[in-house]
Amino acid sequence: MAARILLADDSAIAQRLGERMLREEGFEVVSVTDGETALLRLADVGPDVLIADAFLPKRSGFELAQFIRETLVHRHIGVLLSGSITEPVDAEKASAAGADGIVQKPFSVASLLEALTALLDRVAERRLAGEFGADAPPLPVIPVADEERIRAAVTVALDEAMPQMVELITREVLRNLRPA
Repeated sequence: MAARILLADDSAIAQRLGERMLREEGFEVVSVTDGETALLRLADVGPDVLIADAFLPKRSGFELAQFIRETLVHRHIGVLLSGSITEPVDAEKASAAGADGIVQKPFSVASLLEALTALLDRVAERRLAGEFGADAPPLPVIPVADEERIRAAVTVALDEAMPQMVELITREVLRNLRPA
């Protein structure tokens, strides 16, 4: 299954370029033009990663990152904030908001893929580790099959059932050996 990306950028050029690059690399992409719409689309898109312009209208990329980190069902989502030479992203502010990284516009295929590949690995680890906060329900414990314990349990069950099995088999053999 292809990773799903929610791309939030108010620049039509950056949006089209990002969509084209990501789709050519096999990602599913949903694009929005402002932070409020991105916030609304989180639930129905279910993205693995949000790539958001740090300076979006209505809600900034910083606000989106903070919302994602504070919301139990979205905490696993990776967040990349984008900026440009004319509007650089403050790395400390991005980190404090909960962003996983920063990408520079105009997007280059190599740098975007490098950031996404590393981030998708972290997203998968978050999902497996259940990094959803202390208020999250615990992950189910799946017992590991221990061959020796299973063998011992089967042996005990057979030892307990053996006398009844011997009695039943003996009766059936005798019944079948009697002349008709």
